[in-house]
Amino acid sequence: MRAYDIIYKKRNGRKLSKEEISFMVDGYNYGKIADYQMSAFLMAVYFQSLDDEETFALTETMAKSGEILDLIFLDGPTADKHSTGGVGDGTSLLIAPILAACDVYVPMMSGRALGHTGGTLDKLEAVPGFNVNLDKEKFIEVLKKNKFAMIGQTKEVAPADKKMYALRDVTATVESIPLICSSIMSKKIAEGAKNILLDVKTGNAAFMQKYEDAKLLAQKMVQAGKMFGRNMCAVITDMDEPLGNAAGNSLEVIQTLEVLKNKIENDFSDLSFDLSAYILVQTGISENFEAARNKVKEKISSGQALEKFIKMIELQNGNTKVVDDYSVFGKAQNIYKITAHENGYLKYVNTRNIGIAACLLGAGRLKTEDKVDPVSGIIFNKKSGDKVCKNDVLFELHYNKADIKSVVEILNTSYIISGGKQEKIKFIKEIID
Repeated sequence: MRAYDIIYKKRNGRKLSKEEISFMVDGYNYGKIADYQMSAFLMAVYFQSLDDEETFALTETMAKSGEILDLIFLDGPTADKHSTGGVGDGTSLLIAPILAACDVYVPMMSGRALGHTGGTLDKLEAVPGFNVNLDKEKFIEVLKKNKFAMIGQTKEVAPADKKMYALRDVTATVESIPLICSSIMSKKIAEGAKNILLDVKTGNAAFMQKYEDAKLLAQKMVQAGKMFGRNMCAVITDMDEPLGNAAGNSLEVIQTLEVLKNKIENDFSDLSFDLSAYILVQTGISENFEAARNKVKEKISSGQALEKFIKMIELQNGNTKVVDDYSVFGKAQNIYKITAHENGYLKYVNTRNIGIAACLLGAGRLKTEDKVDPVSGIIFNKKSGDKVCKNDVLFELHYNKADIKSVVEILNTSYIISGGKQEKIKFIKEIID
């Protein structure tokens, strides 16, 4: 068997066997297949796609390239949630402690910001001292003590995916449904959670901008998870406007803390509460959505979810003083306010560009080696459908070093103010299970 023949076969649109897919993945993982050959294979898959059997074989091989965690020793249900990313999408920060307070174990491995999307790991690292690089033993220790832990991908979990994703990122082969499916699901299968909820974004700031593509991806991932015996649910959600009132690392953690303290509610908290409720039904903790939603609210109002979040910070070496004193995060040297020039109703028209603007302020990275500024970002004082008056503040830009003129130009083309009243966005569009 040769890599050349497998690449040639897929390039010409023919179906690959499980053995051929395993040969490519394992060969690349162990350094027997060169970058240029795997790049050619990925491009062939990008153009010719994979059917369900091929996608399952790719997912299985990638999952088995490392260790698959067995969490059977835990005395309760296990669940994980994955989002395909967007602007202001920090729901993992809120969902995990809520579920833990409801006696669900949440072994969560997350990613970093790239391009216009934020990353959970960068948000957590805005907390001084917070360690996302736990080894397997420490990860399980934190999980046992607090029912949830949030870390980066370990070297033991799906190492083939880590290598292949890095290559996809630089060869323009990221936006492939079977490759996205196998990348996400190989990690989720390897993490060991029996219940998996997928938040699949659609809209102008999502990887799957077209609704039909998002739905197809959701269906593929649900099917792949079920083939591994996982209890699956996918929720297709809107990413045509920023979620919540902040995009930026410490800004989003502060927003999460304000929700956990029961001080604010917004579309970020609403979506997080809904997704948490779906998982509680999925795991059998609650009989129906209404009961689950009430349980979620009770864990917020009682302070139990906040206690779990604080305990996670402590167990992962973060400075818990940030909970009561936000100045511990640090503060941006500059704040620039963009105001409305007329009366009317706000409507976002290019949320992807808003994510890029936050990135240019320092909140994200354009290249994997870029460093993020934990205190930079954007606060959204108005959302789509809100009435605005002339001189109302629409955006607060927090930054240390940035080409602020360019950022303002980007933001000024990303929204409109119209005379007619706008409908509020309904974030959850469809549920697939």
